[in-house]
Amino acid sequence: MEFYNGLGLGLGSLSRLSRAKSRSISAENFTGEKGKAGMAVEGTGKQAARDLGQGWKVSPSVKIAGKSVFTLGEIRGPGAIQHIWLTCFPGTWRSLILRMYWDGESEPSVEVPVGDFFCNGWCERSNVNSLPVAVNPAGGMNSYWEMPFRGSALLTLENLDEQEAVVYYQIDYTLTDVPDDAAYFHAQWRRSHPLGYKEVHTIVDGVQGHGHYVGTYLAWQSNSSGWFGEGEIKFYLDGDRNFPTICGTGTEDYFGGAWNWEQPKGQYGLYSTPFLGMHQVLQPDGLYRSQQRFGMYRWHVMDPVRFDTDLRVTIQALGWRSGGRYLPLQDDIASTAFWYQAEPHSPYPKLPDKDVLEVV
Repeated sequence: MEFYNGLGLGLGSLSRLSRAKSRSISAENFTGEKGKAGMAVEGTGKQAARDLGQGWKVSPSVKIAGKSVFTLGEIRGPGAIQHIWLTCFPGTWRSLILRMYWDGESEPSVEVPVGDFFCNGWCERSNVNSLPVAVNPAGGMNSYWEMPFRGSALLTLENLDEQEAVVYYQIDYTLTDVPDDAAYFHAQWRRSHPLGYKEVHTIVDGVQGHGHYVGTYLAWQSNSSGWFGEGEIKFYLDGDRNFPTICGTGTEDYFGGAWNWEQPKGQYGLYSTPFLGMHQVLQPDGLYRSQQRFGMYRWHVMDPVRFDTDLRVTIQALGWRSGGRYLPLQDDIASTAFWYQAEPHSPYPKLPDKDVLEVV
């Protein structure tokens, strides 16, 4: 009998038997070895467990020193990461950088501030109720992106701050055969702070290879009064230069909303659904005042944007000026792009320093 490999999970495949091996890495089992969890005698819970001893929550979290890199997990494959849970204090969400490396690569395939990776780029807690990303009270961050690897997986957190960071985490993965057509998970962060006048924000560029784009998260600050979301998102595929293959109709439209998200009248209507959301608004008094901050996501799970050789994605920032004319805006836009592709991938632009990453 040939067994199912345990990947591509959903309700329709959940009943199938598999020889895949379930493993998990956390502060209670740094290696994920079978039968080696809960054995810690040192850790952040040692004092609380002093009357109980080994096996009683001795190491629930880790402390990451300032200006250091911590290895969350190192796994030998083949297999796939199926779930990541993580929580830490909101003030660290832009200064902790999550990186992932597949099969011994020297350049990361994922390089994103931890808050933005979980659709919380503004360092203020916001719940997310989507299929690949769920954020629950109070700051419990979950990722369900399937992340296959063949030889190895390495996940790290870099603490850019001077201060120590306390992080709780768990990486759930399976060891199993990976099909030849399984691509590698990628994510990249960029920021325009502020966007130049008459310029577009680049969500991702320089992607070379065969793959498919699966998601966008934006942390957007409107620096002008009035509505900010008339801009189009554009996907340049496989040699497109001046004009894209795919062009949207407006910012709120791309994220599955309409008419400025204004419902009821005079209010932004928040929503978080399996594939689309505008889940966070941080605003001063008044619906259209400047300096409002928004969090929004779009997952292309049911409509991946496929490319054969290259990909570039941009978004415009447009408001309104006198005479019914568009106003090119100079907003603060931070984006995280999510996609799968065959390796090797092109190196990412150098991540900016802590001051440029910072939310102020």
